[in-house]
Amino acid sequence: MDQRNQTIVTFFIFQGISDLPELQIPIFFLVLFIYLFSLGVNLTIFLLVCLDHQLHTPMYFFLVNLSILDMFSTTVTLHNILIDFIVGDNTISYGACLSEMYIYGFLICDELLILTAMSYDRYVAICNPLQYHLVMNRKLCIFLATVCWLLGILEVIPYIVLLSGFTCYTSNVINHFFCDLVPLVKLSCSDTTAIEIVCLADGFLLISFTPFMLTFISYIFIISSIFRISSNIGRWKAFYTCSSHLTIVILLYSSLFFQYLRPTSLNTTRSNKFFSLYNTAVLPLLNPLIYSFKNKDVKSAMRRSAQWLKVCM
Repeated sequence: MDQRNQTIVTFFIFQGISDLPELQIPIFFLVLFIYLFSLGVNLTIFLLVCLDHQLHTPMYFFLVNLSILDMFSTTVTLHNILIDFIVGDNTISYGACLSEMYIYGFLICDELLILTAMSYDRYVAICNPLQYHLVMNRKLCIFLATVCWLLGILEVIPYIVLLSGFTCYTSNVINHFFCDLVPLVKLSCSDTTAIEIVCLADGFLLISFTPFMLTFISYIFIISSIFRISSNIGRWKAFYTCSSHLTIVILLYSSLFFQYLRPTSLNTTRSNKFFSLYNTAVLPLLNPLIYSFKNKDVKSAMRRSAQWLKVCM
């Protein structure tokens, strides 16, 4: 490779969502609105579950973990766009870029694992309802959540170790709005064989495929149990209890598939930005809204909190 096209970088420059000047203000206010709304909704769910004792159940315990992940995920990825517009600084140091990539990576891993734990919770609730509170006790919930967080933290370390060994890049301009794995690997002029193998073996099989299969197997048993219920009302109630979780699982896995597992011919920078924005901004906003609008317990908790606030005021 031509040595003149190789660069040892100490910082990167973000191109952002769009480089058109006339779009910068609309993009800023759109991202700011989505970020604040997402943060507010997830924080509301977090506070509701923590303060309302009627929501102290395994499903809402995992939902709190999901809200925490979503709040951190939107903050880590979207703050670059906001800082660029307000301060005019669209650069990030090499070390900060790797740190940002690591945090985003383990948050995504954690989300997939937490959703897997939630699928097991739904499996026990529908397939073994009489033993639900005995099986899904407090100790098991804390154990599952701890394992999910630890696995997520450990899973991304090999990627960061391999990336830190890259010695040169064709450019220090990242055509993205945050430090993501795919754009950075594309810029590297180092040998990327090792990280591509890790992406295939660890990223596909362990990070995405294994949680997906565990969730898929859980829902096979869930659907089988639902069909064995004699009454239509009973089947509908059983399906309703897992519909919110199933909706979130479908939305997340489909978006990750289109972002990372598409054919190379369809893997364009513009589409990568679109799916990244969807994953980092839209999904963290949809997750709590889906649970809020579809769940009577959350609505009741909101009404109780509103009445309590009126009394206090």
